[in-house]
Amino acid sequence: MKKQSFLLLAIAIIISSCGKTVVTPTITPPTKTSQPSPTQKIIPTETPLPTVTPVCTSPEPTQGDIDRALSFTGKILTTPNWEQSYAVNEGIVTVLWQDAPQGALVYLEARIKPCGYEEPDLNREFSDENWAAIFANYESYELTNECKNNDGLRLYEFKTQNQGIEYDIKYWVENDTDTRFIVTMIVFPLESKLLLDEYSSMLFPNYSTCP
Repeated sequence: MKKQSFLLLAIAIIISSCGKTVVTPTITPPTKTSQPSPTQKIIPTETPLPTVTPVCTSPEPTQGDIDRALSFTGKILTTPNWEQSYAVNEGIVTVLWQDAPQGALVYLEARIKPCGYEEPDLNREFSDENWAAIFANYESYELTNECKNNDGLRLYEFKTQNQGIEYDIKYWVENDTDTRFIVTMIVFPLESKLLLDEYSSMLFPNYSTCP
């Protein structure tokens, strides 16, 4: 029973402000004008400036988004011990793998930002306030380390407790496209730290732990 205690996650989905833009000129309809008299001074008129219209994609996940999320971990979590389930909602595809005998889980989100996103958006998305929402169902949590590599891959490391059991958690945020990023969270009981490290190395061989 101890290893079958699983964790409920509260996920905050924030739609960021629009990024890509196209320029659409403003067209002014013609109007009738009278001819100026020889003594009348002609005042030049200013050409109206173009307006900027934001361009956003649909927040609805495509089949490509679903396939991307389901295949993100490759064959690493295909053994019989891991049971997979997934859900599709506006702006997000979620995939959950559970290993009941080990009391472990791997949780993935493929998030869609229809208008694009930048580093400040991710900074706000993964702030102290957001961690409190994500770990709302835990008795306690502590951010023990965080880092980011040159490709923008972020890693956050936590120690948590739920129903009296201590867990180690690793949480990656990876830029995927201009309008999509992938979140991957691995949760193992503290006593199974070696397995946590093993799966971390398989999923993120070049950034399995903070330097």
